[in-house]
Amino acid sequence: TRSPGDDEPFSALAFKILADPFAGRLAFLRVYSGSLEAGKTVLNVNTGKRERIQRLLRMHADKREDLKEVRAGDIVAAVGFKEIRTGDTLSVQEYPLLLEQMTFAEPVIYMAIEPRTKADQDKLGGALQSLADEDPSFHVRKDPDSGQTVIWGMGELHLEILVDRLQREHKVDCNVGRPQVAYRETVTRKAVELAEYTRDAGGKTNFARVELTVEPGEKGEGITFVNEVA
Repeated sequence: TRSPGDDEPFSALAFKILADPFAGRLAFLRVYSGSLEAGKTVLNVNTGKRERIQRLLRMHADKREDLKEVRAGDIVAAVGFKEIRTGDTLSVQEYPLLLEQMTFAEPVIYMAIEPRTKADQDKLGGALQSLADEDPSFHVRKDPDSGQTVIWGMGELHLEILVDRLQREHKVDCNVGRPQVAYRETVTRKAVELAEYTRDAGGKTNFARVELTVEPGEKGEGITFVNEVA
């Protein structure tokens, strides 16, 4: 346990990530205990990596106020993180503490997305990753069969807003639509085929009788080949 006092070791929760066009990647923090000065290094308890806080900001709508130090109870934005996600816990390295995890619902609807031009293709990956960092309920996946980029969200309106943000904030023009389905076929029943092979070569007759059997195996075990030639 840890008391919410200024004299306790530092601990804070990153409850929101925001890509700011001027300040870069902002992590909004709720400080639960202790104090932290700008320029100090903290531990990301979830990843085990150390991060240096370059700036601490108090946000006033579209204005920012630089802070030298924050204390328990403060809600601030921090700049300088290389790797942080929504719900990560920060603390001093000597006294690590993992705060209660934030849980997010799994996305329920998806659509395919593709860039319109080569220039858009170069920017699309980074823009989608930035949106996914800000919104944990938004997922981006690559379909291994069709090769399409598929975005997942909590509803049609959710995905429409994210596509609109791609165009307005990241200047990426893209087409969206239904994902392609890579159909697969499998053997459903046993089948046996017989064939005979005869060929004359160099005054000799070559003869072979071949029997090929194909039948379904257990689901998920893959393809098994058995050679029963004597």
